[in-house]
Amino acid sequence: MPGHDIVVIGTSAGGLKALGAILGALPADLNAAIFIVQHLAADKPSLLPQILADLSLLPASHPTDGESIQTGRIYIAPPDHHLLINQGAMRVVRGPQENRFRPAIDVLFRSAARTYGPRVVGVVLTGYLDDGTVGLQAIKKRGGVAIVQDPQETEYPSMAKSALRYVKVDHCLRLAEIPDLLVQLSQEPAAAEENYPVTEEIKIESSIAEQQMNTQEFLEHVEAIGTRTTYTCPECNGSIWQIGQDYPLRFRCHTGHSFTANVFLAEQTQNLENALWSAVRTMEEKVTFSRQMATQMETYNLQNAANKYKDHANNLDAEVSLIRGIILNGFATKRTIAEAEEAE
Repeated sequence: MPGHDIVVIGTSAGGLKALGAILGALPADLNAAIFIVQHLAADKPSLLPQILADLSLLPASHPTDGESIQTGRIYIAPPDHHLLINQGAMRVVRGPQENRFRPAIDVLFRSAARTYGPRVVGVVLTGYLDDGTVGLQAIKKRGGVAIVQDPQETEYPSMAKSALRYVKVDHCLRLAEIPDLLVQLSQEPAAAEENYPVTEEIKIESSIAEQQMNTQEFLEHVEAIGTRTTYTCPECNGSIWQIGQDYPLRFRCHTGHSFTANVFLAEQTQNLENALWSAVRTMEEKVTFSRQMATQMETYNLQNAANKYKDHANNLDAEVSLIRGIILNGFATKRTIAEAEEAE
């Protein structure tokens, strides 16, 4: 039986140092392929393959769409593209963002779980918010192994803490302990795949990320795994479905954007702030115009009309000050779920 020869690693802020510590300690004859998502800027070229190849005995690269998987190599998701794993090959696609990210960790983890089940080892490292938690849940459902970096060691502990909170993790380790475990797992036979059947949820969401369905198919499938809500997508204003009842709560829109609850709340908060600033701009323009009209009325000796315009401008000015105060001093929804949990 094959060993745990599919290793998927997800990281964000502080990830380069963590990746270097793990990959630099792996042997050149590792009997596994390693797939990495680190959140990257979409508009800048990535030097991550060169950096990690210099630190490791294993060759590293950004794969191309359809490229075959080879044991003993490191594959890194390129900027602004999701990395997915199919049988023997990889997909590199510009599917919808998940948790505001492309590449997204959950996309990689979920596709690995779908395709290779118990052979998959998922590793969540340092990073902000909670990308990777839902993907790690998928890996566990398919009989894979879940590893999380010790939050006390991470530069940014949110991702690790979220994974530990919502996933039955197999190992919580310091970076120095992870390489030996990966080598050990690669040599141990994985469980039988038939004992951990792939769920419809995992299948459908992987297909969404690959953009393999037309609109009608998508609506039919997302209705099968989700419940339509009254919310709208903060990215595209489309309809939103709640996917399942597990925690963390998560949502997906009709075009494929996906959010866990804390990211969804953060997006709503940002949209609310944008709307308030837009209201301030519109009201300030109205104040300026009303005062301009007051001046014009005075030019024609229409003092009553001028006074009405002035009063209107002064009242609007006071309302603008109230809205500015709400924005500048913060408001109740400013705090995300993740920040509230971090404070506990």
